[in-house]
Amino acid sequence: MAFWPVSAEKYLAFMTVMIAMSIMPGPAMLFAVAAGMNKGFKGAVLAMLGMNTAALTWFVGSALGLAIVAATVPWVFKVAGWLGVAYIAWLGIDSLRSAFKPEAAAPRALKAPGASLFRDGFIVQATNPKALLFFTAVLPPFVEVARPVWPQMGAFAVAMLATDGFVMLCYGGLGATFAHKMQEPAFRRAFGIFVGVILLVVAALMVSRI
Repeated sequence: MAFWPVSAEKYLAFMTVMIAMSIMPGPAMLFAVAAGMNKGFKGAVLAMLGMNTAALTWFVGSALGLAIVAATVPWVFKVAGWLGVAYIAWLGIDSLRSAFKPEAAAPRALKAPGASLFRDGFIVQATNPKALLFFTAVLPPFVEVARPVWPQMGAFAVAMLATDGFVMLCYGGLGATFAHKMQEPAFRRAFGIFVGVILLVVAALMVSRI
């Protein structure tokens, strides 16, 4: 259709790539699982909103020339990635330390009020090397220079946020099925270890992709 900002062929190809990337386990999906387990489905929604807000920020930045900055000053993004690794690794270590205390508490990583889940989700996605790879290597080939950039970015953003959001909620929903068990001290201890390991795995995945 003439009014659609992206050609049908390219949009279909983009959707195929987007679905494949979304279902691959990574930092964002692991965080969604942990959020759902600790705060239930509401927690998964808040984490998803935080991560999708970061993705939307990436889209706006990409449309403003973020890809050029990444190509000319890549160390800026490496620094951001390492800061994200340090933050997530600290949450994981703190969760493991709390789990081995005499009175195990819910992990600090996901214990804070809802706003912190949104914040932590934003940080996870904003510093996710997978996001940097997507916006600097995967997305650009789908953008047609002969067409206005902003409408194209809007169309791609809708596809990505819808796909990622759905998959994140599916992962988070799996975690939410265990939320009621957090009332049991033994489960809190086991879950603290689980969250700590997950967050350290997230940090390791990020290191491998920086």
